[in-house]
Amino acid sequence: MTHFQPFELERIMSTWEQTVDYNLSESGAHPATLGELLGESLAMDDLLATALNYPQVEGTLELRERIAALYPDAEPDNVLVTVGCAEANFITVQTILQRGDEMVVMMPNYLQIWGIGHNYGYRVKTFQLREELGWAPDLDELNDKVSDETKLIAVCNPNNPTGAIMTEEEMDGVVAAADRVGAWLLADEVYGGAERLSDEQTPSFWGRYDKVLAMNSLSKAYGLPGLRVGWVVAPADIRDDIWRRHEYTTISTTLLSNKLATVALSPSVRPRLIERVRSYIRRGFTIFETWLDRHEETFTLVPPQAAAIAFPRYHLDVGSSQLAQRLIQEKSVLVGAGDHFGVDHHLRISFGLPADYLRPALDRVHELIVELRDA
Repeated sequence: MTHFQPFELERIMSTWEQTVDYNLSESGAHPATLGELLGESLAMDDLLATALNYPQVEGTLELRERIAALYPDAEPDNVLVTVGCAEANFITVQTILQRGDEMVVMMPNYLQIWGIGHNYGYRVKTFQLREELGWAPDLDELNDKVSDETKLIAVCNPNNPTGAIMTEEEMDGVVAAADRVGAWLLADEVYGGAERLSDEQTPSFWGRYDKVLAMNSLSKAYGLPGLRVGWVVAPADIRDDIWRRHEYTTISTTLLSNKLATVALSPSVRPRLIERVRSYIRRGFTIFETWLDRHEETFTLVPPQAAAIAFPRYHLDVGSSQLAQRLIQEKSVLVGAGDHFGVDHHLRISFGLPADYLRPALDRVHELIVELRDA
């Protein structure tokens, strides 16, 4: 059997997220209901009249127009709608790289692209976000790692799992590293709009360089993960090449998802969805921060600037996978293990949740932390 690098984070989540009492592993805010999405609109009549047929395989024109409007000077022909950002990442990397090609990946990170690199025979290098610098990117290390053979640089901004947002100067530094060797820049931007400290949306890498691949979805900033709608914004000719691989994987998203996504990105609904997610993030972080203060000798946190997740370092003599497993087995709570993001002795913990769910979940984590400290 061919060697395969499993996606450890997603395997643990898919095994346990529906069975534990409390799931603190999800990286998005509490999901919206269909009623919250549609509000008082008349869209329900239109939805009920929808024939359950295939949509345009690349995404309906109206949806692609609304996505393109979010990016400077983008057109619908720059947009390919995919089944979540996961498919967008998967088929885009396969389009850009061939076996043996070199890629440089930001760490810590959601390790999908890192894992694809190992499974498809790419040469994977990494560069670090530095915790001691507030999870800022180490641009000197990036420039050392990028070589004339680098074909792709992959970043996540705002970052999963740290919630850090790059400054304009840091973004310019990443672009300069890519431009120096003519590499593609793949930017996972799914947390843009889920800012905790600002009402200004994190700017996209799109438009800063002619070889940007901007990835996004409705899962995080919009609270609509169940629609499974993502997209890539790319130069039109590259978008068409990615589209060809889309036809080998999922063929298309559903027509119903296209219609609901079009509603979500409408001028009247989109601001409401983003405000809803930001409200969950801001209220939830207050609860989480109060809880963390009870454990200041155990945890150290660089507060996230965006996203519904925190990535605290803990000071206990146990690996993060083992600690996460004990939380599952002993407390029926699921969190993300730091080593599943490339950094051990950290946990990724969700906080963008209803208070009556978040507080008792954190209480159970507290119980195990106390037991470990006392032992």
